[in-house]
Amino acid sequence: MSFNSAEHESSLDPYAVLQVASTASQDELKAAYRRLVKQHHPDAGGDEETILALNAAWEQLGDPQSRRAFDRLSGSAREEARARGARNARASRAARRASGQGASADQELATWLQKVYVPIDRLLGQVINPFAGELRALSADPYDDALMEAFCSYLEQSRNRLDKVKTLFQSLPTPPSAKGFGLSVYHCLSQVEDAIAELERYTMGYVDNYLHDGREMLREARQRRKRLQDERRRLEIV
Repeated sequence: MSFNSAEHESSLDPYAVLQVASTASQDELKAAYRRLVKQHHPDAGGDEETILALNAAWEQLGDPQSRRAFDRLSGSAREEARARGARNARASRAARRASGQGASADQELATWLQKVYVPIDRLLGQVINPFAGELRALSADPYDDALMEAFCSYLEQSRNRLDKVKTLFQSLPTPPSAKGFGLSVYHCLSQVEDAIAELERYTMGYVDNYLHDGREMLREARQRRKRLQDERRRLEIV
């Protein structure tokens, strides 16, 4: 697939651009978009017009709400929506090229992901992933001093790791192209930090509400971390 003119690009149905049926699931859309961007990226020998068309199609279909709105459009309205998406994608790329910042912005993003996000993700995983096992061990007898001491040691190590996460997050400014992503990273950090605080309160008074709240916060943080990992892959290929 290659699009050699803006007119051709704007006339294409976004489902056709992504090579999926209109009944495709969001996961199937995402998988198709990632595959095609990797295949046609200029660094892999592809062409810019194809990437513009793919990005325009993803802009229309990647968000479920936007996709539903597009699916409800009639023929002429759909044509205008496709053309508008294509114009927006071209304008964004042209602005970056005109400012001379495209390559440097990409490098800035790659550096931030590698030096800030990757170690943050690893540290968050070292807090979130062991929790289930630590809780199972403690559940054998929460009033056993040795078991409680081991659980408190896990919480202390987690607190130290979160301090490192905060230092990393502040070590480099978040690139403009990843502001939303950076904010989600911060929210994940805050959620894990709040969870550890709730669990620490539990160890001081054995109040089950603190344990329940901390466990739920870590469960939600695990899901948020997974979404961040998925989004990180999308950032790296756009």
